[in-house]
Amino acid sequence: MSDRESDITATVLRERARLRSFIRQRVGNPSDTDDILQDVLFEFVQAYRLPAPIEQASAWLFRVARNRIIDRFRKKKEQPLDEVADDPDESSSDYRLDLALPALDAGPEALFAREVLLDALQQAVDELPDAQREVFIAHELEGCSFKDMAAHSGIPINTLLARKRYAVLHLRTRLRTVYDELVI
Repeated sequence: MSDRESDITATVLRERARLRSFIRQRVGNPSDTDDILQDVLFEFVQAYRLPAPIEQASAWLFRVARNRIIDRFRKKKEQPLDEVADDPDESSSDYRLDLALPALDAGPEALFAREVLLDALQQAVDELPDAQREVFIAHELEGCSFKDMAAHSGIPINTLLARKRYAVLHLRTRLRTVYDELVI
């Protein structure tokens, strides 16, 4: 066995349990957890064999795992609108804001990036019109369902959905450059 192969084996054995736990905490389905773990480890083996070595294998693994989890949630969210219309809360229950942020346990650089992103998010949320901000905060941060918000406020669900959509579009545009600068 070559040095590279033994490095790969040692890293996989050392990080596999922690990585599985990290993924399991963020993905409810055990088969999804195993699929993501397998994808991450396969990608690690492929990337490790490239001429440019991976400097921090552990950080690399967790970053790729986070990206795969986000990809999985994005795929689940790509449904036709008529499927979502029956229960607006059902489609949004899979998305978690914390998945878009660097993990707390990923080191000082990740903590700095998380802090920068949270500050930028707060500024962007503050820029929203009051109605959009209230719906976004109630749904994303406080976990209120659209049905409950509609019942409490008397505002139709479709209006609440539109307000949240406009808020998300603004936040996405506003935070894209910050996120891209930190990731690259």
